[in-house]
Parts: sequence; C-alpha cells; structure tokens
Amino acid sequence: MSNEHSSVKKMWRDYLNLIGEDEGITNLKYNLWSFGDNEILANELVELVIKGEKTATTSLYYLYEVENEELPKKGQLNIITDFHGSAKCITKTKSVNVLPFCGVKAEFAFKEGEGDKSLEYWKTGHIDFFNRSLQKYTKEFSEDMMVVCEEFEVIYN
Repeated sequence: MSNEHSSVKKMWRDYLNLIGEDEGITNLKYNLWSFGDNEILANELVELVIKGEKTATTSLYYLYEVENEELPKKGQLNIITDFHGSAKCITKTKSVNVLPFCGVKAEFAFKEGEGDKSLEYWKTGHIDFFNRSLQKYTKEFSEDMMVVCEEFEVIYN
C-alpha cells in the first residue's frame, strides 16, 4: 500500500492509538476505497457518510467476480477516501446481503442517503452507474443482476 495518501496512514495510526492497538503488532486490517467513478460523485458521497446521512452502499456482484475481488464482510474496517485518495473516515461493515437489484427495498435505498432518498432515485442513479461500470466489459445492466448491499457505521473521522 505504498501509493496511499499520507492521510490514510495518519488516520489509521490515530485510530489504532485511540483504541489502544499497537500499530506494529495489530492484527487489524482495513480496505481502502472511494465511492463512485468520478470526482463529484466520490466527494459528495463521502460527505454524506461523514454527515451520517449515508449508512449503506450497493455494488455490482458481477464486478467482484470479473475483477477477482473479495466481497465485503461483516466487521470489516474500511478507510473511505475522497476521489484523490485523502482519508475522510473509517467505517465498519454491519451487514452484507447479495440479492437481485430488483429485490432492493425502499428502506435500503433510504439508507444510501442520496438525492431524495427514494427507491426511484436510487434505481435511476445506480442503473446509470452500473451501466458505466459495465461498459469496459461490453455488458449491459439488467435489473435481475445480483448486487451487494452493504450497511456500515462510521467509527472514526
């Protein structure tokens, strides 16, 4: 993780100190990521997290498969950054559910905290985002595709 922004290392060190963990011997690990696929989206969404309005996120299961990435897990620690990699907060994953996109309920869409927090707004935004994400695989999104619905809580910022 040598390409990490210095703020990531500082945030992690400060968090470990707060909880009484020794950075040199801790078994704790974190995942590092930002939201979205562009600067405006990434920065807007992380700000919603910091404000407490966004406590969930959805990703496309297919991308975990083709990119050979592990699914998020309950209890996982995440350092969320802005678009440029500057650490903004640490979250802990509370739950992870894999289900068809068409099975996502309004309550979950509300937890995503975006727009008017409606299921319709959530669907429109995610369909657009998923189609952009699938372009490089020459694949088109369909509402029966599986999605990964993750709920989290901010534990440090």
